Amino acid sequence: MSSLLLAANLAANAPHAPLALLGLDIEQILEAAGPWALGVVSLIVFIESGVLFPFLPGDSLLFTLGLIHTQLGLNLWVMLLCLCIAAILGDQVGYWLGHKFGRKLFKPDARVLNTANLVAAQNFFAKYGGKALVLARFVPIVRTFVPLAAGMASYRYRDFAKWNITGAISWVFILTFAGVFLGSIPFIRNNVEAIVIVIVLVSVLPVVFEILKERRKNKKA
Repeated sequence: MSSLLLAANLAANAPHAPLALLGLDIEQILEAAGPWALGVVSLIVFIESGVLFPFLPGDSLLFTLGLIHTQLGLNLWVMLLCLCIAAILGDQVGYWLGHKFGRKLFKPDARVLNTANLVAAQNFFAKYGGKALVLARFVPIVRTFVPLAAGMASYRYRDFAKWNITGAISWVFILTFAGVFLGSIPFIRNNVEAIVIVIVLVSVLPVVFEILKERRKNKKA
């Protein structure tokens, strides 16, 4: 329960900085990158997916790349393949970092990184593992730290890999195809950042519903 609340708090307090890259227009940045745009976006997706640098505009970049991929001369299926691989590998690195080094950060008397929180993380993945990994993909900030937490909690790697791949592919396909199919609508094309904010808010709803369901269960108990 405490882990779900932590995820919700992270999502609710996540700054909207990821919707812009250094205050610049994302579409303009990708157009300027030209044929290198796919490489740039793939690298950012990889870093944001688990390399402990969460303040990157992954959602906006996927949506915008889908929006303008034709004018950039990018093949849609090659683009999707590269982005999925980047997202999957980023999570793998995050899991490895958590499994290899994460436990060394925890101490019994620490205020935040204490062993009690580690036990809570282990219980969280025992109960919500697959669901957590998929839902976290759509929540900025949270998606960067969930693979790390999974590694620290020693969540079984076979299950992590299965849900990691499911979440990564779902995230890339939904956001990219949203740009591909909705980009032709003038209102959406002219309000990309607002649309991505809506997508992020909708993505947080399952976490909120899960918290409410858990609270109802606790009251009945």
